[in-house]
Amino acid sequence: MTTNNLHIVLIEPSSIVYEGLCAILGYSDNQFKIARFESIGEIPNYLIRKNVDILIINPGLIRNNLKTYNSIRSSLPQAKFIGIVYSFFDQQLLSEFDEIISIYDIPEFIIGLMQRTASQKADIEQGHQQEKLSERETDVLKLLTSGNSNKEIADQLNISTHTVISHRKNISQKTGIKSVSGLTIYAVVKNIITLDTYKDQDRNNHNF
Repeated sequence: MTTNNLHIVLIEPSSIVYEGLCAILGYSDNQFKIARFESIGEIPNYLIRKNVDILIINPGLIRNNLKTYNSIRSSLPQAKFIGIVYSFFDQQLLSEFDEIISIYDIPEFIIGLMQRTASQKADIEQGHQQEKLSERETDVLKLLTSGNSNKEIADQLNISTHTVISHRKNISQKTGIKSVSGLTIYAVVKNIITLDTYKDQDRNNHNF
């Protein structure tokens, strides 16, 4: 079975760990594109331009950045989040990840995990295509990501608040994303809103 290429993001300050992971994945039959960042704060702007299948993250980098981490997770419902461990971390922190790998794991284990993810991605893409948003749902999404409340959206679109809530449920079901921050990233990726709108909304969230 031919599996899809995977786009992997490694969030890890160690160059040695990055080079080692690249070397291990070089033994796989699959092709992997790997981008590396040293902090989790660099990721949201990158995700706006790129589709990512796997994020491999040093758990220490999310300890004080869980809000950003959860926002990234909500914007990538199909991606796999893997913690890469080479020191002790609290089990509660590690539970934030889908999988855990260690620098002491044998290459075959790491390659096998990546290949299973590639197969799952191929199955998802063959099984269904994401349902498109309706024109009205798109209008609601634009206003929602601009920071409007349900009542404000209802007033601007001349519909009831109940209808707005119904549209929001449909949007979440179709995209698989529930948080406003995640939907904002989705809207930028799909060219529903501009990057400037995303930055304004992100700035408002930090000032809240």
